[in-house]
Amino acid sequence: MAAASPYNSLKKINLVRIAHVYYKHEKIDEAKQFMDDFGFVEAGQVGKKTYYRGYGTEPFVVALEAATKTEFGGAAFVVESEEDLEQAARTLPNECKATDVYDLKDAPGGGRCVTFYDPVDGFPFHLVYGQTHVEPRDPGFPTLKINYPTEKNRGGNQFQRFKKRPAPVHKLGHFGMCVTDFAKCYDFYTKYFNFHPSELVHNDEGVNKTVFFRLNRGSELVDHHCFFFFEGPKMHVHHSSFETHDFDAQVLGHDWLRHKGYTNCWGVGRHVMGSQIFDYWFDPSGFILEHYVDGDLLDMTEPTHHTKAAPDNLHVWGPEVPATFLQ
Repeated sequence: MAAASPYNSLKKINLVRIAHVYYKHEKIDEAKQFMDDFGFVEAGQVGKKTYYRGYGTEPFVVALEAATKTEFGGAAFVVESEEDLEQAARTLPNECKATDVYDLKDAPGGGRCVTFYDPVDGFPFHLVYGQTHVEPRDPGFPTLKINYPTEKNRGGNQFQRFKKRPAPVHKLGHFGMCVTDFAKCYDFYTKYFNFHPSELVHNDEGVNKTVFFRLNRGSELVDHHCFFFFEGPKMHVHHSSFETHDFDAQVLGHDWLRHKGYTNCWGVGRHVMGSQIFDYWFDPSGFILEHYVDGDLLDMTEPTHHTKAAPDNLHVWGPEVPATFLQ
């Protein structure tokens, strides 16, 4: 086997974590109001783009762009090195239309980027390196001491009081796509990147139709999934998911969005695959955004799990799965 070099097609592009997502909106003012109510903090505005951060160290986790067409603008992953950017620019298949490495001049945190397009359905995908982290913010929620029936962790005469407010976003956790050819997408992302299947979901014939990918970072613990996709008749983004502080913050955010008149997609409930407590909402353009807490962490000692597709495999408690979520 040839030795791996920065431009060797045998070398995988090493992803470190998911960083941010982009959305384009015709009704930009309504979309920006939803960002505030969902728990994001504006990090800057340049031209038609408005950047939002969480209370973690990423310079931004979502960017909105005023546009004449409402559409998903892709997700970005941090790569391990500048060489990984060059690797992507030089070795991805021609149908990916990978750009040269370019500077993120106007985005918070700066850095460099390569953009390519999914070779099956053409949605954009971004790889970034060298962004400057920001100081974390205080989410304004305490670390709770829970009193259980036989274990009392909170001292006497101590209270837990909360104010109505949005659920503060910590970070982007994952995003998901509906793709038109599962097998081709799976082959591409596992060949060129360090994606590893945490869960593979098959149909009645035993054919895999959904994958939940984590990153292969060896012994490092990573989120159960940072990218998932499933096969369907038409490509579209399914949802983007953002971590919040804890269950109380999540349900306070649920009530905040409900009182503001937004449409709940599904939640609150507990997933099986990934274990997250979830809460999905439609933004004013119809995109689905999720608050989640308490997701699983895995390393490479955990094998891939194989599951047959069924509604009961999606959640262990919560409302029944709505038809709008399965589209």
